[in-house]
Amino acid sequence: MALRHWIFAASLTVLTLPARAAPPEVDALLVLAVDSSSSVDRAEFALQMEGLAAAFRDAEVQSAIVSGPKRAVAVALMEWSDPNWQRVGVPWRVLRSAEDAVKLAEEIDTTPRLIDGGGTALGNALSVAVRMIQSAPFKGDRKIIDISGDGAQNLGRSLAPVRNAALKAGITLNGLAIVNEEPDLEDYYRTALVGGPESFVLRAADYADFTQAIRQKLIRELSVPVAQAPQRPLSLAALAPPGPAERPTASTTRR
Repeated sequence: MALRHWIFAASLTVLTLPARAAPPEVDALLVLAVDSSSSVDRAEFALQMEGLAAAFRDAEVQSAIVSGPKRAVAVALMEWSDPNWQRVGVPWRVLRSAEDAVKLAEEIDTTPRLIDGGGTALGNALSVAVRMIQSAPFKGDRKIIDISGDGAQNLGRSLAPVRNAALKAGITLNGLAIVNEEPDLEDYYRTALVGGPESFVLRAADYADFTQAIRQKLIRELSVPVAQAPQRPLSLAALAPPGPAERPTASTTRR
């Protein structure tokens, strides 16, 4: 009899255990993977971080963050270089407002360089970024890895199988190629790295161009609906404002 009561009590305990809460939902999960290899000196790394912080303070980026049905995105930032050198500089942060975006910008401003030197192990960096997406404590309608760098892979695990695994997992891979050292890097990113729904490459001539490029990149990545974004890879020249001869006159624009 005592055993029967114990079994009954145990079954009631199991039945009354609280259900595991579903993870919070966001419109997009975005990993920002920042090159911190030997080809990136301290001034250039600072320009990358300053550009990212400035982008999250931008009104158009802030509008893109809340443009989806859930009005929220989750963002994390990692640095990468050698095969075993990947460090998370900013863990997952949920952005639901302009104020949240500014807080992230302030956190980026104060994030130190965690990796200083090493090679360009894109395959290893991408593998870590994929694991970050898959282990995120949020459920995202879209999953995006945004890799910026100034060189092609020169060591570490093969990029192709990691890229293929990411695409099979439904992750979009985008690239920002900084071409001051390798002029053909944009083409390399396009053929060897990027892929997935609405993927694209942006080109920055140098680190001074990074701020404008990453701003445009975030607007394009986070805006909803993504299908309305341009399909061809963009260059900064295409993003420049029209010259005097190209600008429409007031008479042609007034309705």
